[in-house]
Amino acid sequence: MVFFRSISRGISSSLSKTRYGYYRKLRFLSNIPENTVYGGPKPQNPNQRITLTTLRQKYKKGEAITMVTGYDYPSGVHIDMAGIDICLVGDSASMVVHGHDTTLPITIDEMLVHCRAVARGAKRPLLVGDLPFGTYESSTKQAVDTAVRVLKEGGMDAIKLEGGAPSRITAAKAIVEAGIAVIGHVGLTPQAISVLGGFRPQGRNIDSAVKVVETAMALQEAGCFSVVLECVPAPVAAATTSALRIPTIGIGAGPFCSGQVLVYHDLLGMMQHPHHAKVTPKFCKQFGQVGDVINKALLEYKEEVANGSFPGSAHSPYKIGASDMDGFLNELQKLGFNDAASAAAAAAEKIQTS
Repeated sequence: MVFFRSISRGISSSLSKTRYGYYRKLRFLSNIPENTVYGGPKPQNPNQRITLTTLRQKYKKGEAITMVTGYDYPSGVHIDMAGIDICLVGDSASMVVHGHDTTLPITIDEMLVHCRAVARGAKRPLLVGDLPFGTYESSTKQAVDTAVRVLKEGGMDAIKLEGGAPSRITAAKAIVEAGIAVIGHVGLTPQAISVLGGFRPQGRNIDSAVKVVETAMALQEAGCFSVVLECVPAPVAAATTSALRIPTIGIGAGPFCSGQVLVYHDLLGMMQHPHHAKVTPKFCKQFGQVGDVINKALLEYKEEVANGSFPGSAHSPYKIGASDMDGFLNELQKLGFNDAASAAAAAAEKIQTS
């Protein structure tokens, strides 16, 4: 009992009094070091988190909604810092990150890794995870089970699913009824390239254009809070946006949607490899040429390593004291490592004089 009383006194002494009672100081029993080598994004005020209510308010005011598709912690941090409304963790990671030619190969387990990484970096945006191909088509139970995993294991706030076939509408409705927010996706649906005959724009004839509008309305009636319109003519997107009571998010669908989405890598101009030139869509505007910067930096790094100028003393920050150095050299010589002792002595002299 004496032991527990001493612990209790220790805990009490670490608490600070406020008008609402006690709160524990952050450093007490924390696993977070006082000073860390690597920093991360600062936690956002929970009141600043983007929610469905936030998006509805923007929609009612006619304010554009911004969405960016990201796949990892660094992109999540950048999307967060830029104040983007929605971060989509898309199954396009299959193409952009994993190097496949389509979105079909990526698995739910791979998607969950991407979701968790983004969630650690993006604290402000609404987080939406794609349901990958093969994880929601078989039954409503499969669809709900997958959606639950995306929220519970992936740390997402909502899910997105593609298509407007009756089974997809039923799946969307079941997921919403399970208490999970859903974004629909119509027009070009990359998971359906087998029946579409490739990555082909939709809504370019009467029947196809009407189908885009009707499918979007069916997703709205199923309970979706938003619909992505991909690769459809601008007038078709305008008609769809006008017909709906929920926001539309355009990608290659012109300027008349409630918001826009682009892939992080695409809008930054990050990828220069022929594979990415092949999969980067025509509608994407590059707001930066990050790929050129990356290539230049890598070439400079390679050159400096090759000529020995990196790392110099400025990037060799860890020192050993003179007395410890002498002792180290003596120990090396005792062990018979004379060449090693000479190399260490020469390195110490070079670092000091550079």
